[in-house]
Amino acid sequence: MILYTLILFLIAYLIGSVPTGVIFSRLFGQGDLQQQGSKNIGATNVSRVMGKKWGILTLLGDGLKGAAAVWMGQWGLCGLSGSAEYPLAFIAWGAFLGHCFPVYLRFKGGKGVATALGIFLVFNPLVVLLVIPIFLVTTYLGKYVSLGSMVSAVSFPILLLWLHYPSGTVLLSLFIALGILLKHHENIKRIIRGEEKSWN
Repeated sequence: MILYTLILFLIAYLIGSVPTGVIFSRLFGQGDLQQQGSKNIGATNVSRVMGKKWGILTLLGDGLKGAAAVWMGQWGLCGLSGSAEYPLAFIAWGAFLGHCFPVYLRFKGGKGVATALGIFLVFNPLVVLLVIPIFLVTTYLGKYVSLGSMVSAVSFPILLLWLHYPSGTVLLSLFIALGILLKHHENIKRIIRGEEKSWN
């Protein structure tokens, strides 16, 4: 069970490592995304460099990576003896780590928000529906997509605890929230200095 879970974790990591935004930018003549705009590979920077259409497609692609990893884990663990709660959470975390630290880009990846969204859309779509308004309101009032992303990430474990979700899912959300906050450390500094780029 442990070895099998580790293999599925590695596959999920490789799925998460696929750099959607970088692929779009190179295929459609925008050059190296990591040398443009904020130099991030996520949907926000793709929107600034290539336009909103490509930003939305990148968001969907990055979210699909997370969802695909969970679906793979559910299929792969189906029928095995013992509880699949923690192994499945571990596999899902692999996709998140893959996006944040992709092997294909020398471990310089995105901030994991869209991939986390895809993960939780499969695990608990109700909580995603509750978090989306939090993201929209925080982003609109605070003027920063990064702020909305961080507040939303922190909201996940709080809501999951409130709704009495299984401990494995809550633990996964805590690790993902911490990862998103750490990946936004430069954004936090810019917000404090008043130098962060507004969403509008």
